[in-house]
Amino acid sequence: MSLSQPAVARKKIHDRRIQLEGWRREDGLWDIEGRLIDTKEHDYSLGSGMRKKGDAVHDMQVRITIDQHFNVVAAEARSNAVPYPGCESIAPKYQQLVGLNLMHDFRRNVHALFGVLKGCSHITELLMVMPAVAFQTFASDLTEESGFGASEKPFPLDKCHALESTTETVRLYYPKWYRGERENEAGAQVPNVDNSAVSA
Repeated sequence: MSLSQPAVARKKIHDRRIQLEGWRREDGLWDIEGRLIDTKEHDYSLGSGMRKKGDAVHDMQVRITIDQHFNVVAAEARSNAVPYPGCESIAPKYQQLVGLNLMHDFRRNVHALFGVLKGCSHITELLMVMPAVAFQTFASDLTEESGFGASEKPFPLDKCHALESTTETVRLYYPKWYRGERENEAGAQVPNVDNSAVSA
């Protein structure tokens, strides 16, 4: 189902396209790539010159290479189109991502390294969604029944309202990790036991 039709007439002014992809490499590592492109629906005047309708005002790319534990082992950023000279010079700084882990304070660490004046806001924006993209890339190898350690809670749980561990959804699809109430033989509601140490 799409959004409702706008109630009033309107004219498109700006277009931002964000694309993220996950790749499995032949060497056992994984590449997560992102690209952000901004264009205008009209000729756009900047202090640095005119951008014609449809020309990229921003075109930034970033690639991080991770191992199976989500550790960043390589990083590369590139600015193909920028609004002002000098914007592109910050891209090599993103090699500082090496050594971070996507699942352990990644966003906080990225902000500490590149927040505000220390990085490109558009490249940093792409990085903010890479943990989720990485997980989705791995998801084909990680199912409810396999791919997780016996005592390791699946990553999606308790990350959104539908997969909060007390919901019916978790009871149906991740019963081992369900933390809601259950009925005893007499029909009384009793707390569910903690199954975190139970083998799959």
